[in-house]
Amino acid sequence: MAVKFYKSENQVPLEMHKVRMVQKLNLLPVEERLRKIQDAGNNTFLLQNKDVYLDMLTDSGVNAMSDLQFAAMMQADDAYAGCETFNRVKAAVKEVFGCDNVLPAHQGRACENILAEAYVKPGMVALMNFHFTTTKAHVTRLGGSVEELVDPKGLIPQTDDPFKGDYNLENLERKIDEIGADKVAFVRVEAGTNLIGGQPVSLENMLAVTDICHKKGVKSVLDASLLQDNVYFMKTREARCKYMDVKDIYHLLSDHFDIIYFSARKLSFSKGGIICSKDAKYTKEMMSFIPLYEGFLTYGGMDVRTMEALAQGLYESLDMEYISQGPLFIEALCKELDEYGVPVILPAGGLGCHLNAGAFVPDLPHNQYPAAAVGCALYIISGVRGMERGTVSEQREPDGTERYAELELQRLAVPRRVFTLSQIKYVADRVKWLWDNRSLIGGLQWVDEPEVLRFFFGTMKEIGHWQEDLVAKFKEDFGDSL
Repeated sequence: MAVKFYKSENQVPLEMHKVRMVQKLNLLPVEERLRKIQDAGNNTFLLQNKDVYLDMLTDSGVNAMSDLQFAAMMQADDAYAGCETFNRVKAAVKEVFGCDNVLPAHQGRACENILAEAYVKPGMVALMNFHFTTTKAHVTRLGGSVEELVDPKGLIPQTDDPFKGDYNLENLERKIDEIGADKVAFVRVEAGTNLIGGQPVSLENMLAVTDICHKKGVKSVLDASLLQDNVYFMKTREARCKYMDVKDIYHLLSDHFDIIYFSARKLSFSKGGIICSKDAKYTKEMMSFIPLYEGFLTYGGMDVRTMEALAQGLYESLDMEYISQGPLFIEALCKELDEYGVPVILPAGGLGCHLNAGAFVPDLPHNQYPAAAVGCALYIISGVRGMERGTVSEQREPDGTERYAELELQRLAVPRRVFTLSQIKYVADRVKWLWDNRSLIGGLQWVDEPEVLRFFFGTMKEIGHWQEDLVAKFKEDFGDSL
């Protein structure tokens, strides 16, 4: 239950944990931040962490682990085969998802590779509510294609709809019939949807998707990487789920989906990845790829200490006091920015607060990459590192033309149990200043553009000298302040 404050003006998210270890942070002077982002080719991925004050690039593998997770690492069994550590991972997966059939991999995108290798052939189509960058890359690498069937409400930046990640069910049925069930590699539900603001999918919609898959004879796949946040939204926004135990929701989903996979860098706050199923035929179809690409079936490329932390983290993913921390902090940041008039994706989703860069700099064309530009500007004036989730995160069409993103977002991820409320308020304050000075933000152009996953390691440069002008305005308003 939510904790209410006596004085309503004091109402803030209340942490249900205490901090017993700290890591020193650096906040460089603004002139140095300008030089660092330019040296990094205006790509926040290429910044060094020592030059970042608050790292809001991702919540993947950077969440704070619990005391019990660190303690669990001490009992690791490093046997190559017949490993007790793997038995404990299987027991945790059984408890949380109810699945006996478990395949380990070194992280979530490795699970995606295994799925693609097993089920994607040239000319086949993977249907998704919305694509994720690496998922799509694995499918297209093998000659398949991806089609997105998110309900149109998911692409509206601000609405009152609680589940903007839902499938358009009519379009799903129609698309399977058009393609032919034998040409559908799988139907994937991402809960919640990363690239449209971490928006959740309702339990009702997910079960309807699996019903359609079973009726049409196609495989249903749940990407459960962000399921913790999604379950929080189910329990707080969906009447059916309000009085359900978290474990009951997990088990109901695994009863209906053919295959579930997740990145443990997100779900369980450790590292690694898991593929599981109630039906052994699916894991048997994929298991030969594990030793080929990952490692033996008892570790899948993970070290055993990580696996012990994964198992303990899965148990903790059933605790609402743990899983509420991310969504509550994200909601607080989104609420404050919205009150400032800053355009953010609403309602607040999981993973992070998403700035609507298309509305932030509406006159900046897609081919000058507004989401990336806003992210560079934010780092310069705050030392905060976000992630571009717009056109740079797309990949070009086969003919070389640019595929413009439906939404140009700058994601400010909120790693779980990492930041304090004062740091969240610092972020809101600096974003507000940037919003008030948004006319200074200009565009970017490519210097080095890789063909695949360009957002990871491509480099760009500013068009004109807008970044220097931004620094001058910052100095005018903040003086010698960092």
